[in-house]
Amino acid sequence: MFASDNDDLAEHEFIKVAALRPGTQGHNLLAKVLCTTVALEKTRADGSRVRVTECVIGDETGIVSFLAHDEQVDIAEPGSTILIRNAKIDMFRGYMRLSVDKWGGLARSDSPMSHHINEENDMSATHYVCL
Repeated sequence: MFASDNDDLAEHEFIKVAALRPGTQGHNLLAKVLCTTVALEKTRADGSRVRVTECVIGDETGIVSFLAHDEQVDIAEPGSTILIRNAKIDMFRGYMRLSVDKWGGLARSDSPMSHHINEENDMSATHYVCL
């Protein structure tokens, strides 16, 4: 059964950065990009480009590292507010990183965030150990 054009679709549930936990997925967030650092930029043998940028994003509850890949790099520019859909937490050397794969989405928000970003609560600064 498919939804028709006049059916109301369920609203996405958005969470705050402070609610992110290791090994979780399916996160929808509204966040502001604070800064970006180019992690990788190279040209493949077929001529296509690979771009990876590590971003710091946040909201009023905290900040987290976010990896932007290829066309996502153009969306996640410093100062912009972004909508992240179906993101997952990847662990890198025991630290959390948020990422959006082919099953998720990233878009620039129409309205900028007016909240103060809580940079004191860095969710990616906590080192987790697998027992």
